[in-house]
Amino acid sequence: MDLKQIEYFVRVAELGSFTRASVVLDIAQPALSRQVRLLEVELRQNLLVRNGRGATPTEAGKLLLEHGRGILHQVERAREELGRVRGALAGRVAIGLPPSIAKVLTVPLTRAFRVKMPDAALAISEGLSVAMRESLTTGLLDIALLYNTTPAPGIETTALLEEDLFLVQRRAPGQSEAEADALARTPLPLDELPRFPLVIPTRPNSIRMLVESELAARGKRPQISLEIDGVAAILDLVADGAGCAVLPMNAVTTSGKPEVFSTRPIHGASSDGGDPGESEDGSNRLRSKLFMAVSSQRPATLTQQAMAELIRTTLMALYKTPG
Repeated sequence: MDLKQIEYFVRVAELGSFTRASVVLDIAQPALSRQVRLLEVELRQNLLVRNGRGATPTEAGKLLLEHGRGILHQVERAREELGRVRGALAGRVAIGLPPSIAKVLTVPLTRAFRVKMPDAALAISEGLSVAMRESLTTGLLDIALLYNTTPAPGIETTALLEEDLFLVQRRAPGQSEAEADALARTPLPLDELPRFPLVIPTRPNSIRMLVESELAARGKRPQISLEIDGVAAILDLVADGAGCAVLPMNAVTTSGKPEVFSTRPIHGASSDGGDPGESEDGSNRLRSKLFMAVSSQRPATLTQQAMAELIRTTLMALYKTPG
């Protein structure tokens, strides 16, 4: 059996569509169909049921899908082992990062990767959590960092850290640094957030969903001024006076013009599913949780395992979080 044919079949079976698989594999659909059909002829088995809604594996196809994943994984492991003979991990790792994390993590992570795994290849892409979950399922990504993700079939997640969220406003004309610092130390009660017109991403953005769910628990709704997907565009609009934003601090500090904004922490979020309310230590601040996600359908290679640990340690160093 040809390894390419096995890879093509696995992608079609996983995605349930020749059209989607042809996009992921970057191969023309007729050529993809021909290669899968040649595999069926060689094995003397129908592997897929083709219909107007896509393609689903037959019983023989389900069996080959299970073996095919293992074969492809073993081939990748063999490449890694051969690379280790040369004294280093090899292979390719594709990771996906949210835009706000990508700004602070890409350079130090790439630098650490080149030192730790000089024989391996790294691909980094930015994206929203929903799209990156899909890319994990299709195999376009090996590792993704996702905010406030919920359990999903075929995805394994590990909590990494929590980031406080802040109300981001345009700094008032003539406001001094001392006044801005004083405002930054004055928490905004979550109950008061609906007073502020928000420039916020569209659903199902993780911050949007968190804000809405926390306010809904109090019988309130956010005041949406504009729906914009993109941290840079949101901050540009806030700077222009279009409204306020709810973002982590690193989104402001890496914006290139943090001096034009004032920030306030948001207090009063529910804690561990309990009742919303204020706490003296600030443990009920509105926080966004960051998770590392991988596909549970494909065992991680040694290079991917090493990359996951490198992401964790690099993040911990950046955020100075114990662990």
